[in-house]
Amino acid sequence: MSKLKYLCGAAMLMMAPAAHAGVLTVCIEGAPETFNPELTSNGTTAYVLGQIYDGLVSVERGGSEIEPALAENWDISEDGKTYTFHLRHDVTWQSNDSFTPTRPMNADDVVFTFDRMMNEDNPYHGVSGGTYVTFNAKLADNIDTIEKIDDYTVAFKLKQPLAAFLGTMAHGSIVITSAEYADAMMEAGTPEQYDLDPIGTGPFELQAYQTDAVVRLLPFADTWGAVIGDDERTPMVDAVVMAISADATVRLQRAEANECLISLYPNLADRTEIEDAENLDAVQTPVASTGMLHFNFRDDRLNKQKVRQALAEAIDMDNLVDVVYSGMGHATGAVVPPAMWGSAEDIAPWPYDPEDAKKLLADAGYPDGFEVDLWAVPVSRPYMPNGRRAAEMIQADWADIGVKANIVTYEWAEYIQRARNGEAQVGMFGGIYDFPDPSQIPNNYLTCNAEGTPAPSNIGAWCDDDFNAVMQEAGSISDQDERIKLYHQMQQIVHDEVPVVVLGGADTITAVNKKVHGYVPAIFGSSRLSGVTVE
Repeated sequence: MSKLKYLCGAAMLMMAPAAHAGVLTVCIEGAPETFNPELTSNGTTAYVLGQIYDGLVSVERGGSEIEPALAENWDISEDGKTYTFHLRHDVTWQSNDSFTPTRPMNADDVVFTFDRMMNEDNPYHGVSGGTYVTFNAKLADNIDTIEKIDDYTVAFKLKQPLAAFLGTMAHGSIVITSAEYADAMMEAGTPEQYDLDPIGTGPFELQAYQTDAVVRLLPFADTWGAVIGDDERTPMVDAVVMAISADATVRLQRAEANECLISLYPNLADRTEIEDAENLDAVQTPVASTGMLHFNFRDDRLNKQKVRQALAEAIDMDNLVDVVYSGMGHATGAVVPPAMWGSAEDIAPWPYDPEDAKKLLADAGYPDGFEVDLWAVPVSRPYMPNGRRAAEMIQADWADIGVKANIVTYEWAEYIQRARNGEAQVGMFGGIYDFPDPSQIPNNYLTCNAEGTPAPSNIGAWCDDDFNAVMQEAGSISDQDERIKLYHQMQQIVHDEVPVVVLGGADTITAVNKKVHGYVPAIFGSSRLSGVTVE
């Protein structure tokens, strides 16, 4: 975005917005790492960008059904390999200082969006790093061609049936971007601007971003939801101000002071304080998420199963889950969480057994233990509400078996980038399910592609042929009972091989001011701020 826009916006953001009844203030836990969702699978970023962009389909508000978005409807071929989307007409693009659209959204935008991610010869493919996390993990190996039938019809042809295709298309990173805007920025010689100053079709548009401090959004009056009279997709406030704070205590304090009308991810231990506050409601949501401790297979020590099992057995998981999740969590050894169908509820964590852990280390050649870096998630997430506290507890448990853990952390965006670069020896990572299919988290965080390249969020670079084969088979059939059996087999492989330690999970709490109406926290994906009003 332009420097003038940035500075003016920053000045506006310094003003106290809560005095204006039409401004919705939201305390979020981290900064967006990009303004093009294709380039990330980060839930924090998705929360911001989900207000700006739309996909062809989406997950219903507060539910689990797939519903139309930029596509009014779709057809599926009998063999399950062709999905034909029929696009809405007269969908208006947003504009900014550098670009004013001359036409509505159409099939050219859909084709461009996916060609950028699929085609290495596309001039935008390598812009901004060219890492398309979700697309590469879930769709790159499965899409054969994308064909423009006419201006408002697009056919996706798959190499084989993919049971989770529609759900994947509802993922927050699989949105439609403007081909015309891309052409304008390329012609201007500033293609990177395309990913910095967003143009979407959603209910809000970016006004300004103050780095690591505040995001300010303005309502987009011409968004398609408003045009068709869908209140749930219509902006109902004069502005949205997202204040960024990694400290959950600070976010709650600001909510109690009416500075933030919605505060995300307060400490679970503060639930009673929220419930006792006269101005707040504690909204509990059964979010499906999985947090994991990844072992880096590039490290010869951690490449040994006995070492990984020893480190798993040395963690007092019941105590960790009870403390970190404030009595609201569940200890599990299953990668798929209990809130999702397909969870292997019979797979428990490795038993807490420090003595056996010492024997395993000795058998692996480390009778005196070793030293290792343990990365702690720096922000509160549904899968890990307090990464520092969890790391300290793991550090203490591992000390009992002679393993010295040095706790490492970074600002959230840097943490993600460094972890995906393979820098974490043992790293906390995890994800929230964006759609109701068990494949999402295992695919994103544990698979490798056909060439043996780990998915971007597979930060430990674990590649297991049996695991990948089971995931491939489960994704290619539609019989849910058979898929459940395969996902159970997949979770047993993960438990036995220990590429990760599952860290449990819990429902989330959102502190919502009583003046806010219509805010429905998402069970899958990101919550919408359209349709929300402020008294």
